[in-house]
Amino acid sequence: MKYKIEIKVAVPRHVFIEKMDSIENLKHWQEGLLEASPITEVQGEAGSKMKLRYKMNNREIEMVEEIISIKLPESMTAEYTTRGVKNIQHNTFVDNADGTTTWIADNEFIFSSLALKVMGFLMPKAFKKQSYKYMEAFKNFAENGTSLVEEA
Repeated sequence: MKYKIEIKVAVPRHVFIEKMDSIENLKHWQEGLLEASPITEVQGEAGSKMKLRYKMNNREIEMVEEIISIKLPESMTAEYTTRGVKNIQHNTFVDNADGTTTWIADNEFIFSSLALKVMGFLMPKAFKKQSYKYMEAFKNFAENGTSLVEEA
């Protein structure tokens, strides 16, 4: 299953990248994130890996993020792998003349089982909706400092 989505964020690209390219900031815009921990010693370059753990719908999901290519501030491609599903996401960051940034995300989901393939076929809108939800949360964080983390 493949799809492309995009969102315009009202911050310059250098600010956009600064906020996105931070493990510490993930919790502010990735709903349900419980843990983000490096697997490889070096982070932020091709081949680096990180373990991500989320709570979604009362269950925990663990996945591994591997950076396939990184050419910041223009683009980054990463592969997210969890049980039965691989998501390859190519992100392009466009520096607009009006001082905003357009984030274009090309997603490809590869399912390893028939049941997951059927789910992907029957529910493509659910995958797009979830991807866009993360993009909107990042937009709110980058533009307004809105965090998903509840203050104590």
